[in-house]
Amino acid sequence: MSKENLNPLESAQLQVKHACDALGLEPAVYELLKEPQRIIEISIPVKMDDGSVKVFKGYRSSHNTAIGPAKGGIRFHPGVNPDEVKALSIWMTFKCGVMGVPYGGGKGGITVDPLQLSQGELERLSRGYVQGLHKYLGEKIDVPAPDVGSNGQVMAWMVDEYIKLNNDNMNIGVLTGKPVAWGGSEGRNEATGFGVAVIAREAARELGIDMAKSTVAIQGFGNVGRYTVKNVQRQGAKIVAIAEWAPSVGTYALYNEDGLDFYDMEAYFNEHRNLVDYPKAKMISLDEFWSLEVDMLIPAALENAITEDVAKIVKTKLICEAANGPITPGADVILKERGIIVTPDILTNAGGVTVSYFEWAQNLQGYYWSEKEVEEKQEIEMVKAFNAIWKLKNEYNVTIREAAYMISVKKVAEVMKLRGWY
Repeated sequence: MSKENLNPLESAQLQVKHACDALGLEPAVYELLKEPQRIIEISIPVKMDDGSVKVFKGYRSSHNTAIGPAKGGIRFHPGVNPDEVKALSIWMTFKCGVMGVPYGGGKGGITVDPLQLSQGELERLSRGYVQGLHKYLGEKIDVPAPDVGSNGQVMAWMVDEYIKLNNDNMNIGVLTGKPVAWGGSEGRNEATGFGVAVIAREAARELGIDMAKSTVAIQGFGNVGRYTVKNVQRQGAKIVAIAEWAPSVGTYALYNEDGLDFYDMEAYFNEHRNLVDYPKAKMISLDEFWSLEVDMLIPAALENAITEDVAKIVKTKLICEAANGPITPGADVILKERGIIVTPDILTNAGGVTVSYFEWAQNLQGYYWSEKEVEEKQEIEMVKAFNAIWKLKNEYNVTIREAAYMISVKKVAEVMKLRGWY
């Protein structure tokens, strides 16, 4: 199947433009929102274990800080590039707006395959990233977090380096997604997947789908996909297919019409570092995966996964975007024409930034909550955001994505106006 090489920045800008036009906002609003306020590129020299020095490219984009400090993850992936980082920072601005958290959008990344680095090389790379950017980071300036390819250990190294470079001030709220043992929040690891399951449940209810009797296919078994599987399974849904990627075989998918069990797959994945040859399912192609007849499809990998070609063959009632930008604009049009409901990324996967906000607030207060408290607070906020968007969708007869952007863009535009930015 052909792959659309769509620039994610163009996708993000189109979505913002549509919202600005639908709201009848002044042209200045789109001009201010179509590009980040700041994009930084750095070179990170790393001494490798063999004694050689290799230089990696790192990026940080701060999209819009009208409402609050920039907020967004740091991605370690071979495909990281400036336009991808810009696009992800734009999506973060409106994700924060949808949830009502007092942040603007930020995003960062390093062009690297972290699986090719030793633990020592990964630590030196992580510290080098902070060395190059620490003047532009801070609890009230720009607050990074984990993303694809990075994790709590990476955040711990980065916070430690930041403290060393800032006169030993213990500003641990400068990064979120830290290990619980050192300033992290209970529930942060699973927050995005937990939130995806909450939004999927709410959307399914509106569409008359019984979660306990539904069938689901999920693309991705990384941090987001893994905990989406866990929490969708908790709600009684049957997960019949998982799509994944492994260096040995590339993209592949697993299928079992009787259902796949999260805990069994997790144990296999932890032992083998992938799901290739998982014995309790048959391997199918990605094309077969996309065309499965299921109640719900959840892309939880990377952007541009559902192209126009894929949109023509999917057989589902509901798509929940757990990844950032997994549906191309052209595919979005086709899905709309086919009557397939889509819950957009800026709502569906906003659980991560919501609990990052909770972590940041706990760090600033020096007071920490239980996992049960975190989940309860997150669920309340996500259901509230879903209901507001669903109501606007019905009022204006627009898609859920259009309603989400209209709500969020309006919030940011109002604050930019109050601050005299246009």
